[in-house]
Amino acid sequence: MKFIPSVTALCSFAALVSLGRGAASTGSPFYGDPPNQTHPWAVHDQNRPQPSLVAPGTFSTARQPGQPPSDAIVLFDGTAASLNKWESDTKEGMPNAPTKWIVSDSAMECVPKSGYIRTKEKFGDCQLHVEWAAPKNVLGDSQGRGNSGIFPMGLFEVQVLDNYNNPTYADGFAASVYGVNPPLANALRPPGEFQVIDLIFRRPVYRAGKLVDPGYITVFCNGVLVQDHTPLEGPTGHMKRPGLQSVPDQGPLKLQDHGNPVRFRNIWYRPLPPRSVEGGTDGVLTAEATTAKRQQIAAGIRRDAAKLAGTAQMLRLAESLVYEKDGATYARVEEMVTAYVAGLKALPSAQREPQKNDAKTVLRALKYLAKFEIMPAGFAATKTLDQVVQAQGWDKEKK
Repeated sequence: MKFIPSVTALCSFAALVSLGRGAASTGSPFYGDPPNQTHPWAVHDQNRPQPSLVAPGTFSTARQPGQPPSDAIVLFDGTAASLNKWESDTKEGMPNAPTKWIVSDSAMECVPKSGYIRTKEKFGDCQLHVEWAAPKNVLGDSQGRGNSGIFPMGLFEVQVLDNYNNPTYADGFAASVYGVNPPLANALRPPGEFQVIDLIFRRPVYRAGKLVDPGYITVFCNGVLVQDHTPLEGPTGHMKRPGLQSVPDQGPLKLQDHGNPVRFRNIWYRPLPPRSVEGGTDGVLTAEATTAKRQQIAAGIRRDAAKLAGTAQMLRLAESLVYEKDGATYARVEEMVTAYVAGLKALPSAQREPQKNDAKTVLRALKYLAKFEIMPAGFAATKTLDQVVQAQGWDKEKK
């Protein structure tokens, strides 16, 4: 018998397979529901990449900034050197200019009448962390007190304002999507203390000039949810409704000079992966995107199979059929299965026992493929293998 090596090699190899970012995946093939027209992965798919490893940071307090997570891109860390990552928000066509904002007590402080500032770096969808503090000495009221703004991509404002015992119009409140949506709660600390803002930003997505996803902002203020997946309605304006319009894929983060010496610290972001509407591979995809991804996964599995031999190779090739019914691969699997079953059947009953685990694994795979019409239910080799398993009493063993 040449074609009955242990299937353990397949299980060990599968645990090392990685078809994308993150650590190697683990799991069992031929297990959950297979891919369909809008999902390229099977349920509980062993080939689906593991999440990337990120060391979490520490939480901030009103007095002490926390540490960013290990994959964060730091935009301001309290040092004068990190202020070099920012510049004045000059008008389009004008030369770049250094910011006139200052660093004081490890915070970046707005110098009134110096203008907005922006990051030199441009980015789009992100998890954004910003901490800000209004002046401890309270001056003014309503919009004239501790006013600034956080602008992802320089376009969409999340309001910064000292609303501690200071009412104003609701859609201009601190942590509002300015002019669009008031915050769900006023979770501010007293003036002079730092407010911790965590923001999830998804930009609008257009395709061929048509809106396919408006984009969203989710905001936590001091750990309290204040914007719950709020749809964007276009770039922020004043005294007028924003209008939907196409936006670039990336832009700078801007902070507003509204004439108040608001302070900022501990600013960082984490890029987010693309959504399904823009080429991501998680969630419900279009039929076209799903087909392309399934073909990619199948090709990767076939490359893996080429490094294996015997039963392990046969099962890995069979697994690729779950994602793509490639004719040549199907013929090869059919040939290998037929040879495997014939070889097992030819063995005397007493010599089959060492092949028990392999035989049960192959039968489970064949039944899975038949259940989901990837291979025919009447495949002769499947029936023969089922008969061998029953004759040996392997089907009655406790699972």
